[in-house]
Amino acid sequence: MSLDLIDIALSEHQPHPRIPNRVTGKVRAVLSETLGGKQVRHDLLVPVWIDVHDGMSSDDVELALMVKAADIVGRLKQHLLPRSA
Repeated sequence: MSLDLIDIALSEHQPHPRIPNRVTGKVRAVLSETLGGKQVRHDLLVPVWIDVHDGMSSDDVELALMVKAADIVGRLKQHLLPRSA
C-alpha cells in the first residue's frame, strides 16, 4: 500500500472572528493511494489556523496555512501506513 500527497492548495482563509492575529482556513489536499494495484484518489479538506506575526505578507500567510496542512497530512499518513516489522 502506498499513500502519496499529489496536490495541495488553499481553498479559503479569513481572520479568526474572535482571536486577534489568527487566521483560519481550509486547505484542499489530494492523496493517491495504491490498494491491490488499483489507484484510489482521496480529496480532503483540512481545517487549519496560524497566528500572524508583524511583517507577514499575504503570501506568507497562505504558505504557512498550506505547510501546516501538509504537516497534518504527513502525520495522518504515518498513522495509516503499516509499520515495518
